[in-house]
Amino acid sequence: MPVYIDTRGNSVLSVAICDRCSRKFAYVDLMPDPNFPGMRVCKEDLDNFDPWRLPAIQTENIALRFPRPDVSVAIQNNQLLTQDGNNIYIDGNGTISGASGDLNTKPK
Repeated sequence: MPVYIDTRGNSVLSVAICDRCSRKFAYVDLMPDPNFPGMRVCKEDLDNFDPWRLPAIQTENIALRFPRPDVSVAIQNNQLLTQDGNNIYIDGNGTISGASGDLNTKPK
């Protein structure tokens, strides 16, 4: 027995058939299926969106602006090792090229 569907008052005055259950509905009651583009289905047959169908997330290539070296350049608390292998003392407690280590340059 045919069923009459009243489409008066709707923005689209047409009747459509659900692509899954093959029942007829007003066209405005059918929705596009999120997993299969082009299919129009009723509310009962509408699937949840499948996130596995999305493309893989691209990772960001993030680099540090001023990375610290992996190996510490400090030999002791008051020394730094230079590229040519010489030791530089920071606070004057050690010897610098045979001197007594006093960095005070004022005359006595």
